[in-house]
Amino acid sequence: MWPQESLELPTPETALEGRDTPIRISGTHYVNGRSMLSPFPEGHEEIVLGLGCFWGAERLFWEMPGVYVTAAGYAGGYTPNPTYEETCSGHTGHAEVVYVVFDPTEIGLPELLRAFWEAHDPTQGMRQGNDIGSQYRSVIYTTDELQRPLVDKSWQEYDQALRQQDRGHVTTEVAPLEAFYYAEEYHQQYLAKNPAGYCGLKGTGVACPVT
Repeated sequence: MWPQESLELPTPETALEGRDTPIRISGTHYVNGRSMLSPFPEGHEEIVLGLGCFWGAERLFWEMPGVYVTAAGYAGGYTPNPTYEETCSGHTGHAEVVYVVFDPTEIGLPELLRAFWEAHDPTQGMRQGNDIGSQYRSVIYTTDELQRPLVDKSWQEYDQALRQQDRGHVTTEVAPLEAFYYAEEYHQQYLAKNPAGYCGLKGTGVACPVT
């Protein structure tokens, strides 16, 4: 078995090979019954956010008004169609993430980013609290070039807010989304299926000034 709690990302040459076949899921959101698979309703937008273990992170977003659907998965690495165990090995390069589809007429990207920043500690590098490893790093993957200026603005504003409170610097990775891989069915909406399950979300207590 691979060593756990990897704090270094693999290279394309050292990453696990993966597979051509996607992990099979029902495609139906356990909470709201909507499809987690594209196409999504016209006019809706998508963004991919990673803030530690995806169980609590996904619940955070599916509960927000204006969010159409969410899905747990993996992104930011090299291994195609990774398994949970492979991702946790640190040898895929992926982070645990949440795919968020939202209606911009009901909720804006700045509101989603505010929830993102305040729900975790984005200064911790390859970890979130006791969850240690590259799969738990803080990430934002955009799906539209118009999203990047809003993301960069929020990154800078929250970094400044944290530094003013002597909480360190933001280490969140920001990049265009290259690929999103759905996690296994049991991970989808995990905390709705297991209400007493683990939720690792813990913010810094520093308010996000994003407007």
